Amino acid sequence: MNGQASPPTHPESTGPRIDVLPLNWRDPWQWLTRAARDFRQQPVIGFFYGLMFWGMALIVRSVFLNNPEFTLSAISGCLLVGPFLAMGLYDASMRMERGLMPSVEESMTCWRPHIRSLGMLVMLIIVMELLWGRASLVVFAVFFNTGMPSTANVLEVLFNPENWEFLIAYFCVGGFFAGLVFSSTVVAIPMILDRDTDAITACLTSMRVFLTQTGVMLLWGGIIVALVLLSILPANLGFFFSGPLLGFASWHAYRGSVRCSD
Repeated sequence: MNGQASPPTHPESTGPRIDVLPLNWRDPWQWLTRAARDFRQQPVIGFFYGLMFWGMALIVRSVFLNNPEFTLSAISGCLLVGPFLAMGLYDASMRMERGLMPSVEESMTCWRPHIRSLGMLVMLIIVMELLWGRASLVVFAVFFNTGMPSTANVLEVLFNPENWEFLIAYFCVGGFFAGLVFSSTVVAIPMILDRDTDAITACLTSMRVFLTQTGVMLLWGGIIVALVLLSILPANLGFFFSGPLLGFASWHAYRGSVRCSD
């Protein structure tokens, strides 16, 4: 023995390796193409969930017509419910990818084995949603201290050039929280379904995808927003198609941007 201390050793990590894959500008369109293929193969599952998304759109419309000051909160609530509702579509795409036959019944219960991780993720998102809702009400209160605008004139108020300061503040607040929710969940729920990952790891991985592939993720977010806006008219019926399409595509977005190895 030479009297020298041996360097400390660290046990190798036994957890799965999670890599964020490089993306290019064509990838979001390929995700939509694969989603359209899944939709054609499973139209019953697709339209079943399309009906659910249409119902959510009708709820937002009702809130807008009756209590416009809570519209942003209603939208944020849909951003919470929507990805979890789409979990059934993720399950269908996952099963087809693995050569299995999906079904409506299995898609509706696919969350059960992952209830703990999903429960934690729900709590994290609810905190963001509550902050978003409170911030939107504060913006209204600051600019309309004499009272909230009524349903009859809310559109006039929102798009009146004289209210440009309100519009900037309103959309900056909404954009910040929408981006926070999007970046935290863009691949989180499909990852939990696929790997039974804990909620924190799934959210951090989702943020890694967003921060390292920001341009493509912003394009993907823009495509989602565009499809949602196009689905509003007539009578929100477009959600029958755009909801399932985006649900299937979100699974392929996860598969195209994250690689996990044991």
